[in-house]
Amino acid sequence: MSEFSYWAERFQKGQISRREFLGRSTALLAAAGFSNSAISNLAFAADEPKKGGFARFGMSDASQNDTLDPGTWPASFAQAAFNGSLCNNLTEIAADGTIIGDLAESFEPSDDAKKWVFKLRNGVTFHDGKSLTVEDVQESFRFHMGESSTSGAKAILSQVASIDKDGENNVVFTLNSGSADFPYLVADYHLSIMQAKEGGGIDWQKGVGTGSFKLEDFEPGSSIKMTRNPNYHKDNKPYLDEFEFIAITDPTARTNAFVTGEIDFMNDLEVKNMPLVQRNSELVIERVPSLRHFTFDMDTSVAPFDNLDVRLALKYAIDREDILRKVFLGEGKVGNDTPVASAMPFYKDPTPQYAYDIEKAKEHLKKAGLTSVDVDLSVSEAAFPGCIDAAVLYKEQAAKAGININIVREADDGYWENVWLKKPFSGVDWYGRATCDWLFSTVLAADAPWNSTHWKNPRFNELLIEARAETDQDKRAAQYAEMQQIVHDDGGMLTLAFVNWNYGMSKKIGHGTIGGIFPCDNLRMTERWWLV
Repeated sequence: MSEFSYWAERFQKGQISRREFLGRSTALLAAAGFSNSAISNLAFAADEPKKGGFARFGMSDASQNDTLDPGTWPASFAQAAFNGSLCNNLTEIAADGTIIGDLAESFEPSDDAKKWVFKLRNGVTFHDGKSLTVEDVQESFRFHMGESSTSGAKAILSQVASIDKDGENNVVFTLNSGSADFPYLVADYHLSIMQAKEGGGIDWQKGVGTGSFKLEDFEPGSSIKMTRNPNYHKDNKPYLDEFEFIAITDPTARTNAFVTGEIDFMNDLEVKNMPLVQRNSELVIERVPSLRHFTFDMDTSVAPFDNLDVRLALKYAIDREDILRKVFLGEGKVGNDTPVASAMPFYKDPTPQYAYDIEKAKEHLKKAGLTSVDVDLSVSEAAFPGCIDAAVLYKEQAAKAGININIVREADDGYWENVWLKKPFSGVDWYGRATCDWLFSTVLAADAPWNSTHWKNPRFNELLIEARAETDQDKRAAQYAEMQQIVHDDGGMLTLAFVNWNYGMSKKIGHGTIGGIFPCDNLRMTERWWLV
C-alpha cells in the first residue's frame, strides 16, 4: 500500500485536490478489497482540524499608535489580534455571514425589538481566572457611550437607552426604538468584552480577555505574540498553540517574505504580485468575496468640498473603469458612490452610474463659479492596496477638466491616526458591514466619529432612525433605497471599487469556509484555522 500512502500524504499536505485523491484512492483500495466508505472516512479525516503548531501572519496595516484601547483598532492588525484573538463579543459573525452567540448563549427580542435580552454562557473566565459577569458586559458597552467618547462604536450605541442586569446571567438592552439588527451591531469589533473596574470603566490596559489566545508580547507597529488559552469556552478551539502577527507594510516586502517562507500568511496580496505566488506550488491564493470597498473621501465641511458642484465635478472627473482595469487588473466592481455592496440586504444601485465625463465635470465646476480647482489628495499604501497608483491615474484623468490634484504621499505608519479623519481628501479602505443600519450608523450618521466626510444630511439622518424601527420590509427597503440615492447624489464619498479580500496562504494552513464581512475570516482566523 505504499502508493496509497504516497497519495494520502500529498492530499493531507494540500498538494492534490480531494477529487484527485478520491479518484486515485478508489482504484487502489478497490483493488485491495477495501470498501468505498473507507475512502470517504479517510478523506474526511484528512480535512479534520489538527491541534498544535506556530503560525506567522504577515500584516499590512500595523501602526506604532496601535493600543489595547477597544475604542480605536482602526485596522486588521489590531482588530484580528485584540478583538478576534484576545477578546470575544456577545455575538459572532459566522463564516457564512449569519449571527450566532459567542459570550451570549442566546439572545431574544421583545417589545417589537425595542428590548433585547442576552443570556451569558456559564463558566466563561478571563485569562486571569476571573469569571465573566453581567457587570463586565455593562461596563464594556458604557466605555463606548457618552458625550466624551471618541470610540468608533459610539454612533451605533446611540440607540441604546439603558443596559440592565436581570439575574446573574442576563443582560437587558433597552433601545430608543426597535432594531431587528441589534444582534449584528453587538458583534462590532470595538465591542469586545473586558473586565470591569471597581467604580466603573474597564481595565483595557491590562491586556486580559476571554478570547482564544493570551497576550504574550505586543510591540506597537511591529509584532504581536499570543499563546493558546487552554480554558477557552468553545470546544476544541483554538487549534494553534501560538501565533505571531508581523507588521510588513510594504506590499513587495510582504510578498517576498511570504514566497520565501518567512511568514505563513499575508493579507492584502496585490493583484500585480499574484504571479510570484502562483509560481510556488506550496502556496495558494485565496480570493474571498467581501463588502470591502476603496474610496477617496472628501471632507464636506471645508472648502472646496463644501460645494456640491465641486464634489460632483470630482466624481465625473475620475475614470473608475480605467483604474479597475489598470490598478486592480479587473478584479472587482466599480463603485457608484454608495458604501452598500450588492450582496447586502436592501441594496439598491442608485442612478446614474457615475462615468468618466470631462464635459460634465467642467459643467459642475462652472456652476461652482470656477474654471479650475486645486486639491491635495493624501494617499499611502497603508490606505488600501493600489492607493498610490489609483491616485496617479486620477490626477491624469482629472487634469483634463481643470482639476489639479496634488498627490501627497503620506507615511505608511500612523496613516490611520494622522491622516484619516484629519486631512480633507484621502484614500480610505472600508470593510463594509453586514446590515445597512450598522454601516450607515458607523460611517455616515451625522454624529458618527468615523464619518470621514463630515457629511450631515438632515433627510438621510431622519431616514436612518425611521428605517431602524420599521417592521414593514417593503417600506424599509424603500427607505434604504432613498438613503443610498441621497449618499450618491450629495455625499462626499468617491467609491472607486468593491473588491475581494486577497490572501496568500501556505498550504500548511488548514481552514473551513472563510468569512468575508470583516478581514481575516471575520477577524477570527487565529481561532478557526490550523496547521495541516
